Amino acid sequence: MSKHVLVTGGAGYIGSHTCKVLKQKGYIPVCYDNLSRGNRHAVKYGPFEEGDIADAARIREVVETYRPIAAIHFAAFAYVGESMDHPDIYYRNNTSGTVALLDALRANGVERIVFSSTCATYGTPETVPISETLPQNPINPYGRSKLFIEHVLRDYAAAYGMSAVALRYFNAAGCDPDGEIGEEHDPETHLIPLMLEAARTQDPDRKLTVFGDDHPTPDGTCIRDYIHVMDLAAAHVQALDLMEAEPGFHVLNLGTGQGLSILELIQATKRITNREVPYVMGPRRAGDPSELVADPSLARQKLGWTPEMSDMDTLLRTAWTWLTRNDG
Repeated sequence: MSKHVLVTGGAGYIGSHTCKVLKQKGYIPVCYDNLSRGNRHAVKYGPFEEGDIADAARIREVVETYRPIAAIHFAAFAYVGESMDHPDIYYRNNTSGTVALLDALRANGVERIVFSSTCATYGTPETVPISETLPQNPINPYGRSKLFIEHVLRDYAAAYGMSAVALRYFNAAGCDPDGEIGEEHDPETHLIPLMLEAARTQDPDRKLTVFGDDHPTPDGTCIRDYIHVMDLAAAHVQALDLMEAEPGFHVLNLGTGQGLSILELIQATKRITNREVPYVMGPRRAGDPSELVADPSLARQKLGWTPEMSDMDTLLRTAWTWLTRNDG
């Protein structure tokens, strides 16, 4: 029986780490990526096929070639600000592209898909921690494009007998502890790599901007639930087993259930790097929730999954090691 798993967006940050875990678990990850936002050098663990998920003919060709047992779907645009300025590309790429992928899978009898969803589908939550039963009210086209995909997956599961797991995860962070792959975005918008880069360079022109010190939190800065990328990758692979045992459509939050503030992370970075973190305090960003923390109890119950590397020090140390090894 084939052990191939199609990984769309497999050259990206979370996708490449998931490919590594798939290989460790005995699967053959087939990376499908158009390299518009991924990195060819991050494809290390299985075959690479270049293509766009919106290219129905190309994705069908790849599925027909490898006959994967399942797909793990990361390929998406994921910049909130960009989605506000260019919603067309988000609905075309993220939502319509997923329909093309699903149709290619269906045509070749591939019935299982794990989808990289997001806590952005909740918008500004009514309560914290956030459970899967809270209303989904995304506040930007990025979050809406992901929510639409969840609706599509639910409908395809009901109508065509497919199985899908939508993993709504919170703030991905950290890097492969072996140093083989890491976090490489262009532009970089994630807090931890920006914070570490400010510490590394000590460049007054590259200070970290902290958006708001007047949030209703203990130190006035935003609180987020950070989860190590390797813990995320493990959950995606475990979701393959869940669909085997319980066919149908599932939605699970992935987080630690513990929040960290920006100032807490800055203080920890100083300790771990032995460097100051140059930063400036800016105004709040419009629509930026003060606190986003997951209730991950359902994922722990359904997947038997527990984050093992998502403590603050491991997150920061693995990211710092990657950055300092690859600073040229």
